[in-house]
Amino acid sequence: MRKSINLRKISTALLTMIFVIIVITSCDETYTPKPRGYFRIELPQKNYNAFDSIFPYAFEFPSYASLTPDFQSPDEKYWLNIEFPKFKGTLHISYNPLKNDLVNYLEDSRSLVLKHIPKASAINDSVISIPEHHVYGMIYRIQGAGVASPTQFFLTDSSNHFLRGALYFNIRPNNDSMAPVIDFINQDINHFINTLNWK
Repeated sequence: MRKSINLRKISTALLTMIFVIIVITSCDETYTPKPRGYFRIELPQKNYNAFDSIFPYAFEFPSYASLTPDFQSPDEKYWLNIEFPKFKGTLHISYNPLKNDLVNYLEDSRSLVLKHIPKASAINDSVISIPEHHVYGMIYRIQGAGVASPTQFFLTDSSNHFLRGALYFNIRPNNDSMAPVIDFINQDINHFINTLNWK
């Protein structure tokens, strides 16, 4: 009886030792935590529709976007929004006819971009010049994780028309995770600019 108890204790101790040895030898790598990931965003195919109406300007916009009036400025009949519902983003377009006040509009556009300085890590500007369409202006790419508007621009023919655009997302700003979407919509903004025609 005593012999069987000792054998049982020895076999239990032996099994425990074997288990401990297996655990120790199989765990020779140290654990490294993985960086936080983001959901994969499915991007639609690029396809564009023409917008040509009674507005004093015409352009092409993506088929996965929709055009809505700017309800916050009901008196401005030529202001509109290009909505990107899948991405919860809106490109706000404002238009004003020029009456010897180009300098005022240029300064307003510049000051609206500079409001993002506290959150921006960089503001990159590029000149826009499309002489065949009489389209001139500036585009601002505003970098920084907490920036509310990553892209803003203005376009003008310097005599009759002034148009301004600003991209905003209806979510808490985190432009690191939104980078693929911002790049994707920036291509649509470039297409908007390149297809813009004054009337």
